[in-house]
Amino acid sequence: MDIGEAVKDRILELCSQRNITVNRLATMSGVTQSTLNNIVSGRNHSTTIATLKKICDGLDISITDFFSSKVFEDLEQEIQ
Repeated sequence: MDIGEAVKDRILELCSQRNITVNRLATMSGVTQSTLNNIVSGRNHSTTIATLKKICDGLDISITDFFSSKVFEDLEQEIQ
């Protein structure tokens, strides 16, 4: 799994935990619906920290909380 997939999985996990849709998260976070849809569909593999911060603000969690998940523990090395 690469970082893009891990971010996608974490966003979907957090939405599921809160029983909200990705579109609702877009409204809550101020991130455009198209940007979030691109992230969760896998079309965007390089989400910026600024976008992740907005998502975290919308979910009322810290960046640390976002990355504090098993999904980030076993990432593949990006540089080969």
